[in-house]
Amino acid sequence: MISAPVMWMRGGTSKGGYFLEQDLPSDAEERDTFLLGVMGSPDPRQIDGMGGADPLTSKVAVVKKSERDGVDVDYLFLQVFVDQALVSDQQNCGNILAGVGPFAIERGLVAATGDETRVTIFMENTGQIAVETVQTPGGTVSYAGDAAIDGVPGTNAPIPVEFRDTAGSSCGALLPTGNAFDEIEGVRCTLIDNGMPCIVFKAEDVGATGYETREELEAEAFAPIREKIEAIRLAAGPLMNLGDVAKKSVPKMTLVARPQNGGAVTTRVFIPHRAHASIGVLGAVTAATACLVEGSPAAEVAQIPDGKRKTLSIEHPSGEMSCVLETNEAGEVTSAALLRTARKLMDGTVYV
Repeated sequence: MISAPVMWMRGGTSKGGYFLEQDLPSDAEERDTFLLGVMGSPDPRQIDGMGGADPLTSKVAVVKKSERDGVDVDYLFLQVFVDQALVSDQQNCGNILAGVGPFAIERGLVAATGDETRVTIFMENTGQIAVETVQTPGGTVSYAGDAAIDGVPGTNAPIPVEFRDTAGSSCGALLPTGNAFDEIEGVRCTLIDNGMPCIVFKAEDVGATGYETREELEAEAFAPIREKIEAIRLAAGPLMNLGDVAKKSVPKMTLVARPQNGGAVTTRVFIPHRAHASIGVLGAVTAATACLVEGSPAAEVAQIPDGKRKTLSIEHPSGEMSCVLETNEAGEVTSAALLRTARKLMDGTVYV
């Protein structure tokens, strides 16, 4: 029997295991085999592991003290597939990221600096940096507070997350084809990466409304639309410098429609095959950025506020996520920030 210390945490609207790099096998193949066992994959119920039978609860953060100038910790995100023996490092996860700052302080990688502690995090998956502000009254992490995020019941301590230089994180450029949209499988799509590779298109252009529930998106009646969406994804992979994406967890597929509840835009996301219960943090940043691309399908349905500093409320099936975008004179996004929360659920040892 193999074991490792782990902290199980909710980060944003996701949940998973947080490990110190030193506590996992150094060989990537051995590490992935161990993590598949931890989650109980491949199995739709993940009944023999810690996973929750959903991609949003089958996630892993691997954290270590950073040797980079001005950076506190390095963070590698791993998506453990539910019903396949696959572990992917092809994307970031901004939700699991929310727990990295508290975890780093809890594990002694970062010293608390008063009532609040800033933690600078290098995201190994894409080479980008995020800065989190963690509540540390009395020198210890506090998860209690009044901040609420849609998709999570109750309130917790706020964790503001600022993203730096995320454009082109995986695809090499914000718009890897250089176009506001490309026509793929007869659908106008924006291929975009501002921290998460996404394909953004109007829901109506694939025969959806954009207001479906998660259950409706995954129902048998929606299968022909899902097949069309997957055909678009496979065709767009090489155009986004991602190669063959048949077995990859990116790009995410983002359907957009006019907002219903006073936000900037309504979204429905496939990640890439299961319907998302809400929307990922970096997926929301990328969707918000797509709304600011002149001539894009998202811009045609979005309600955009004035000013260089714009707060865009991204509506999703379980609520909304507000993205604060800073733009320059040319209207280009220069920084993005969001409010997340996290909570420690368990600290102990996991066995395989």
